[in-house]
Parts: sequence; structure tokens; C-alpha cells
Amino acid sequence: MSYAHSFTEIRDRPVAVFGAGTLGRRIALMFASRGGLARVYDPSAEQALAATEYVTQTLPGVIQRRGSGEVGRAEAATSVDAALAEAWLAVEAVPERLDIKIPLWGQIDAAAPPDTIFATNSSSYPSRLMAEHVRDKTRLCNMHFYMPPGSNAVDLMSDGETSRDALDTLLTVLPEFDIHPFEARKESVGFIFNRVWAAIKRESLAVVAEGVARPEDVDGMFRINWHMPVGPFQMMDQVGLDVVLDIENHYAEENPQLPAGPRELLHAYVDAGKTGEGFYTYG
Repeated sequence: MSYAHSFTEIRDRPVAVFGAGTLGRRIALMFASRGGLARVYDPSAEQALAATEYVTQTLPGVIQRRGSGEVGRAEAATSVDAALAEAWLAVEAVPERLDIKIPLWGQIDAAAPPDTIFATNSSSYPSRLMAEHVRDKTRLCNMHFYMPPGSNAVDLMSDGETSRDALDTLLTVLPEFDIHPFEARKESVGFIFNRVWAAIKRESLAVVAEGVARPEDVDGMFRINWHMPVGPFQMMDQVGLDVVLDIENHYAEENPQLPAGPRELLHAYVDAGKTGEGFYTYG
């Protein structure tokens, strides 16, 4: 099966997004920015509906600021099968747990059109670890988003068998949606940017865990010295501290030598119910 697609061939076909959380809804937003359809499936119908409302409210402003594109739409799918009808691309953005991802990819594999490209948004697991029930592993890859529509780079990484056609299609087509791909040339836990970011994030957490500084001190210095709009702790709040903790736990499984202090600090905030707020309280 060829996974070579041009933008002309796929512009009238939907993209299926699985997971309606912080990143899932933002991924749907980007794929609705060229006048097309993004379908969102989530086990919580309420979450899926909230994701489509986010796209509807946010997309006109994104198009206006970009100065290009066309307002498309997002719709909540009632099933995995409904989400995938005629889809050229399936993007999985569910929680960072293989016990959720592996069976979901089995469902996607059973329902998808034969030429659909499969991409996991996983931030720390290589796609090969969730491919147990994917019959044709050449269609699967990592496609890791950051925080669109503001941070629009994505990592692409093969599962070890990914079709060159599939990767080349994504490298060519994604910029049409203002998504800018960079390919990891070999398997790398954390891909490209996240490996660098993980070191910054971990040391920022350590500085606070050791009582050297407060989160607002670290963020303030980042804003002043690097002219960044937000610092590491605000970035972690945007992702969600429970997600950040899951990622850090996975890195620790890969490298037991990592210091425990940063994870202990995250645990304290998550256990205190801070996942909806974070290091800061937001109005």
C-alpha cells in the first residue's frame, strides 16, 4: 500500500483526532485551518464537544493572524469508526499510557481506510511500542506536537519500519496547515526538541525542589534574559502537571540515574489537586 499523498489529493478528506484534551483540540484546530474537516473522538462525549467548540471559537482568529488559510470545521465523532470514515490521517493524542494507546491503535487499525497514515502524538514513547495490534507497521509513526497554534513545530520519527512515502507525505503536506515538521533521523526518546527541553525542565524543577528559588523567579529570569513570553513553570502548567509527571516517570524508567527531586515536587502538586491549575492560580 502506498501512503504517498499530495495536498490536492487529501484536501477534501478529513483528519481523525483521538483524544480531546489540551493537545487533541489544538491538533484538530490546525487541521481545520485549510477549510477542511477535523473529526474528534473521545470516550467523553462532553470533552469531544468542548474540543469542537474550542476550534469554532479559536479558528477565525488563527486564520486572521496567520494571514492565510480558510476556516474549516471540527465535529465530534460518536465512535472510532465514524471518526475514521475517509480519513487520510489518524492522530492519537490520548494520555501517555501504553495500556490506553495499544488497544486504541488496534481499534483504529481495524476501522481505518487502507491508505490512512497513523501518527501518535506521544511525547515520550516510540510508536513501535504501541504497534502490537497494527497489522501494517509501515503506516505508523510519531508525530509529536508542542503547543499549537503558537508553537507549531512537530517531531516526526519512524517506528523502525515506517514507509518513506508516509514520512515524505507528512513532510510535504503538514506545512500547508502551518505545521512545521522536523524528522528525527534515528529513534530518540524525547525526539529532538524535547530532549533539550527535558533537561531545562528538570533542572528548573530541581532549583525549586531544593528551595533555591520560586517558580516565578525561574520564569521571570527566562522572560527577561531570553525574551520568552512564558517560562518553564508556566509551560508545564499549560501542558498539565499530571501529563508532565507521566513523562518524567517514563524518562526515569529509561534512565534510573535521574534525580528524584523534580518528580517528587510534581507529585506534591498533582496529589494536592493542582492539575487544573498548576504552579500558578489562573483566573
